[in-house]
Amino acid sequence: MVLAPQARGDDAYLEAVQKLADFWTAIGANVERMDPGHHDLVLAVTSHLPHLIAYNIVGTAADMEEVTQAEVMKYSAGGFRDFTRIAASDPTMWRDIFVANKDAVLEILGRFTEDLQALSRAIRWGEADKLFELFTRTREIRRGIIAAGQESAEPNFGRDHGKH
Repeated sequence: MVLAPQARGDDAYLEAVQKLADFWTAIGANVERMDPGHHDLVLAVTSHLPHLIAYNIVGTAADMEEVTQAEVMKYSAGGFRDFTRIAASDPTMWRDIFVANKDAVLEILGRFTEDLQALSRAIRWGEADKLFELFTRTREIRRGIIAAGQESAEPNFGRDHGKH
């Protein structure tokens, strides 16, 4: 559980934040505090950008569907199915998230766009070593997510899987 309290110094606010932290701790959550701006960047890269990409790629596939005469849906592989699961999220909620968090989302989207251009160049120029390096590094990140007990969609509210 991450709490991102605003930088307010009044005692009533600090006491309320502590009560909230105590509540989550009492029900078994690991509570961390994070600066609100940092929190927004972390969520932009771990949640908001993946949703944006999913909405975009599924929209692109829907546009292609007319051209390919239903083959996009017919031959959907696991990766695309994962994107469709994410893209099926509540449109009202995600519209509001993107509007409310536009600065952090745009910052991360800019970085992603730069990285995507570099990946595109590596493919264009046949730079197999660069592709292999990226794919190896990202594979290790996935392994780290699994090791941290975060591979399941089941909510865990920050519980330490090693203690149960």
